[in-house]
Amino acid sequence: MGDQMQFIVEKLNQEPFRKNYNLISFDSLESVQLLQLLNDVLGEIDPKHAVDIREELPEQTAKRMLSLLGILKYKPPGNVSDLSAFRQGLVTGSKPVIHPLLHWLLQRTNELKKRAYLARFLVKLEVPAEFLQDDTVADINKQYEELMEAFKNLHKEYEQLKISGLSTAEIRRDISAMEEEKDQLVKRVERLKKRVETVQNHQRMLEIARQLRLEKEREESLAQQKQEQKSQLFHAEQRLQRAQLQLKEMQDAVADSKPESLMKKLEEEINFNSYLVTEKMPRELESKKASVYLLQKVVAEPAMTQSDLTALQSEINEVNAQMNQLTEKRMMKYEPTDSKFSMYRQQASIISRKKEAKAEELQAAKEEMSRLERQVQQRSSQAHELEGSEILTEDELKQYVNKLRSKNTLYKKKRLEIAEITAEYGILQRTEELLKQRHEAIQQQLQVIEEKKGISGYSYTQEELERVSAVKSEMDEMKGQTLDNMSEMVKKLNAVVAEKKASLAPVIKELRQLRQKCQELTQECDEKKIQYDSCAAGLESNRSALEQEVKGLLEVCAQEESSYRYIHCMKRTLEVQLQRAKEEMKAYVSPDPQERRKAIRHPALWNKMGLVCGNDNAVSLLGIKELTDNLLSNRRCLFAEEKTFSFLELCPTGATKDKRFPTEIRME
Repeated sequence: MGDQMQFIVEKLNQEPFRKNYNLISFDSLESVQLLQLLNDVLGEIDPKHAVDIREELPEQTAKRMLSLLGILKYKPPGNVSDLSAFRQGLVTGSKPVIHPLLHWLLQRTNELKKRAYLARFLVKLEVPAEFLQDDTVADINKQYEELMEAFKNLHKEYEQLKISGLSTAEIRRDISAMEEEKDQLVKRVERLKKRVETVQNHQRMLEIARQLRLEKEREESLAQQKQEQKSQLFHAEQRLQRAQLQLKEMQDAVADSKPESLMKKLEEEINFNSYLVTEKMPRELESKKASVYLLQKVVAEPAMTQSDLTALQSEINEVNAQMNQLTEKRMMKYEPTDSKFSMYRQQASIISRKKEAKAEELQAAKEEMSRLERQVQQRSSQAHELEGSEILTEDELKQYVNKLRSKNTLYKKKRLEIAEITAEYGILQRTEELLKQRHEAIQQQLQVIEEKKGISGYSYTQEELERVSAVKSEMDEMKGQTLDNMSEMVKKLNAVVAEKKASLAPVIKELRQLRQKCQELTQECDEKKIQYDSCAAGLESNRSALEQEVKGLLEVCAQEESSYRYIHCMKRTLEVQLQRAKEEMKAYVSPDPQERRKAIRHPALWNKMGLVCGNDNAVSLLGIKELTDNLLSNRRCLFAEEKTFSFLELCPTGATKDKRFPTEIRME
């Protein structure tokens, strides 16, 4: 008891409670304070219970705590008879009840937190059977069960991931790899966008592609709607066929039967239904209520150990023995007087048992028939979905019915076996729980002993070594299997390679011949290329020499042409001068005085131009410019292109004898 209190005080002084108790202060707590402390611990396990007990009634507090303890599977110390005392102690805050409970809660806080968290989602809400007759309630209940199973699977995966222990480094590597892949995809998308942008009318093409995708999605939705409508049409046809079949059966029954037979059938059905309602179902209901009451009583009581079970079994045997003795005494006492009615009682009991058995058989047959009808409907819908519906003949239908009967008997046997296996599974599950509890207790004792001996963690280390060795053996087996698979794969690959070699042998032979021919042709091509290069080099050198020669000849031709043009111009100049001299001579020697005056040598022309020749035969240079202009305008000299003319022809006779007078004038 002292160790228990010491453990409780240590746990309460730690996180997250921080109560700062010692043994004396904890032992001096009142009942209300103990209950509040217990409620705080329960609130740490399940946050819904973090309330102040002064704000609620004691009955509500006790009910709330008992419900949570039932979820946490707490087993109070003591026998079954102490259950009421435990409840009373929990309400009053008794120390002998609260202290063991606190010790049990603080020992396994993390485990209980997990159990309380799972209880929020896995404690099934019981719905009465009469409410489940409603389709909406039944569908919601089914969805609730499916979600519960999904939560179980997700929680198992979460626990497996926690056990697998993925390191943060691996997660970071995965994230970095995914980011790199994302960058690559973004770059690829950008490249594709750039490639698309170069295409003409890419926006229109993108719009057309988007419309195509939308139309494909619409096509898929329409196909799905078509499939749904087909299934609805098939179900409607099935309902119509069933209705027509029922109508035909009723018409046949009405046509072949008489009112008396119909009344008789109805009376039999009414009698059977009244028997079920008045006798059979009330008895079954009472038995179900009794079993439910017993099960509730068993659930409310704490879990029983093997010793408790043996004690109860011995009590049951004693009670059965007493009942047998009392029955024998009663039979011996009333045998002489009731000897006449015993036979009738026995017959009545036999008949009632037979009646009950037949009623049960009939009920089972009806249930089986409804089940088979549902199964036939499901199979017909499946056949319609597979588009393989066919009509059975009468013989095939009989064979099918016989096969169904044989399968029904086999099904019943298998169902009994499953029921036995389920019962055995329940027993084994309970045994497993007991063994786990014993194992936990033994582990705790072992830990205490290891701590006392100073070798704490030895058993855990040994278990880890065993687990590692088991994992190693499994890995070795997997490696062996992998090596076997690899060897088989290598054999298969060798066989495939050999087969491919055999098939490629003629092709390789032809390829070798072609390679040899290719080498010969390549050599011949190289020789021809060398010859072509040498010939091309010679022709190129000849061409360059000819080009230089042609260039020199072109230069000579240009010079000769220039000289020809110069000579031709000089010739024209001389011809013009000769013609002018002839005209001048003609005018000079002409008998007509008017013509002679036009001659340049006549003195009257010089006087008219303003040139004065003195005694010293000097010509005034002031009139030379005017003289030349008059000459060019009046005489239309063609030799003006040369810009020079002889002054001897202009001056009168004797004027040129003076050496001071210029003999040539250049036109500026």
